[in-house]
Amino acid sequence: MIDRLLPAPIATAEAFHDDPLSAMFPEERELVARAVPQRQKEFGTVRGCARDALAQLGIAPAPILPGPGRAPRWPTGVVGAMTHCNGYRAAAVARSTQMVTIGLDAEPNEPVADPGVVDLVTRPEERAQFPRLAAAHPEVCWDRLVFSAKESVYKAWYPLTGRWLDFEEASLTLDPATATFTARLLVPGPVVAGTQLTEFTGRWLIDKGLVVTAIAVPVE
Repeated sequence: MIDRLLPAPIATAEAFHDDPLSAMFPEERELVARAVPQRQKEFGTVRGCARDALAQLGIAPAPILPGPGRAPRWPTGVVGAMTHCNGYRAAAVARSTQMVTIGLDAEPNEPVADPGVVDLVTRPEERAQFPRLAAAHPEVCWDRLVFSAKESVYKAWYPLTGRWLDFEEASLTLDPATATFTARLLVPGPVVAGTQLTEFTGRWLIDKGLVVTAIAVPVE
């Protein structure tokens, strides 16, 4: 599914259920030793997806441990992202000679239950788009889509900056005609190849009860 969102230099893998045979390295198993079984399964399965994707790049299996900000520590020369939600796990990786950064997120295509949470994760100008978008495309839960897109923005942002990005520090514009979004950064962006990034662009899809968003910044 995510291969429909990301360009060819990026290797992807996904799973719609947890594989009980998904093997974790001892270092990974230790991290979730006290977690509930479901958390252990999703932790192992999404890392299995990541190793499957890395294998497409010719990279041997290795532990994938969280680093600062809990971002995955990828092998040297690799950029990537992982995501998991109920019924879905996925990973996307690429050589850093081809991609600067990747963002990826999946969520259930369901409304955010708490209006207070919607207010926390969206900006007024984003919420102002919802009535028009919902009238034209009622099959999309637009508040959830914005939440997912901002998660993808953060996953693309953090490896470049090592800094947190709050939900209100990016403003999203959604284009349902092309299933794309633009996230305008409201704080100084990272400098990439001598140019400061002012926005991220991404794509989304709705399928199998999920909303999936992705960002890929290529090396120029």
